[in-house]
Amino acid sequence: QVQLVESGGGLVQAGGSLRLSCAASGRTFSTNAMGWFRQVPEREREFVGGISYNGATTYYADSVKGRFTISRDNAKNTLFLQMNSLKPEDTAVYYCVAASAYYIGRKVGDYDYWGRGTQVTVSS
Repeated sequence: QVQLVESGGGLVQAGGSLRLSCAASGRTFSTNAMGWFRQVPEREREFVGGISYNGATTYYADSVKGRFTISRDNAKNTLFLQMNSLKPEDTAVYYCVAASAYYIGRKVGDYDYWGRGTQVTVSS
């Protein structure tokens, strides 16, 4: 059974940092794009960023560009999201995702595997 399990969420003050991790099990994703989405209540899930299968290419939403960094460790089947200079509007549930393809998509439908999410709350 394929599982993506996020960790590292929590409460942080504005301007602070958090590092999310996503541990994958059940299969390797070393040939697949992975990424992060986020969602706040009553809104659609929003693409945060994605990373190519080998980590060479990353894409970010304009809202997080320059503040968030995605990385991966294929040897450990783990994905990371370093979040700096956090703002209250970054408050959301963050989801780790993995695609069946090698390319980075920006849509919910581009990803076949989803974690259950981890809450990030940024206080002002």
